[in-house]
Amino acid sequence: MKVIVIGCTHAGTSAVKTILKENPSVEVSVFERNDNISFLSCGIAMYVGGVVKDAAGLFYSNPEELTQMGASVKMEHNVTSIDTEAKKVVVENMTTGEVFEETYDKLVNTTGSWPIIPPIPGIKTKNVLLCKNYNQAQEVIKQNQTAKKVVIVGGGYIGIELVEAFEQSGKQVTLIDGLDRILNKYLDPEFTDVLESAIEEHGVKVALNQAVTSFNADENGSVKSVTTPKGEYEADLVILCVGFRPNNELLKGKVDMMPNGAILVDDYMRTSDKDIYAAGDSCAVHYNPNNGSAYIPLATNAVRMGTLVGKNIIEPKIKYRGTQSTSGLYLYGYNIGSTGVNVNSASHFGLEVRSVFIKDNYRPEFMPTTEEVMMKLVYEVGTNRIVGGQIMSKYDVTASANTLSLAIQNKMTIEDLAYVDFFFQPYFDRPWNYLNILAQAACDQEDQLAK
Repeated sequence: MKVIVIGCTHAGTSAVKTILKENPSVEVSVFERNDNISFLSCGIAMYVGGVVKDAAGLFYSNPEELTQMGASVKMEHNVTSIDTEAKKVVVENMTTGEVFEETYDKLVNTTGSWPIIPPIPGIKTKNVLLCKNYNQAQEVIKQNQTAKKVVIVGGGYIGIELVEAFEQSGKQVTLIDGLDRILNKYLDPEFTDVLESAIEEHGVKVALNQAVTSFNADENGSVKSVTTPKGEYEADLVILCVGFRPNNELLKGKVDMMPNGAILVDDYMRTSDKDIYAAGDSCAVHYNPNNGSAYIPLATNAVRMGTLVGKNIIEPKIKYRGTQSTSGLYLYGYNIGSTGVNVNSASHFGLEVRSVFIKDNYRPEFMPTTEEVMMKLVYEVGTNRIVGGQIMSKYDVTASANTLSLAIQNKMTIEDLAYVDFFFQPYFDRPWNYLNILAQAACDQEDQLAK
């Protein structure tokens, strides 16, 4: 069998490794437009902030490793078209200009995503940068050496991490977002209010509810300021972090997609063309909170989906379990975890929900120290099925987001979580674990509503 893999970041790398590990006789050809593979873009902020000392450590594989495993790896090769009837691709060698065709039995589309570039006047001004791949990261790191006033556009995870990283490296930082809260997709106001205050306490200017209307250049063509309807903000470096779109032009009209262009796959990572598989940021995921399809570009999804491509490339063996979009963040001393929907996003996914928010200490007060835990549970009205959760503390409670994620995947109710068996040891928790206490608060709320 001959397999062609297009694109080789998280999903592609995982697919190639798994295919060759489990099916050494399969002939695998990889075409990648960049000059590197497997770059962990989530580490860029850590590098800017000095947590990671060497950017080379943000790669977890390389073309040589895949070649040694048996793959034919063609770097800086761009697939320009796919003929799904003849089962062949047209490829351009970006170094030499040579164009050639190659046939396949199975095709794996792991072309990933690309940052959304809004049509704002001045968007091409020098030092208005994206932050996705290794080459972009290198440019961000280079400009960080001389920049003094940095504007981050976008208050999602990447933007927020960069805000702290630039502020900690001594820059004057402004955060601009068109929404009224940071981290809107992940956290509800009880959490974002605290985090916004922490950011501002560190000297960062937070400009919310403000859409950028222009990027303004100086006489040398470099950015000097960013304009919104509410003001103008000085900048000598701007990083755009406004979201991602799937990179699927090659298969447009050839396989089923969501309206935004994300490829739809079945439980075995097959597209509507059963000889074409897809994984990672190019795909929609099965979103367990509402049992539907959603576009959620995360490295964790990509790695899992790519691995399942490899497991199922010969025949369907292992089903995709779906995702809860579980994520974690460290910001100014706060450890934050979230999973599933929040109250703000639930209606977007067609869910009617209620929630409870409580604060409690993670372990008994008689211990020498303890820390407050803020937590919220979101559950479906009528079924009491858990569909989301958020947790935050100066103590590292982020692993509890994984527990809540598993509760969502397994369709547990608030009653299940309220009385599930967790261990007790005063060094670590209370006789009732704080997740038990959270779910019990939800049960109490339902009891009161029923009266």
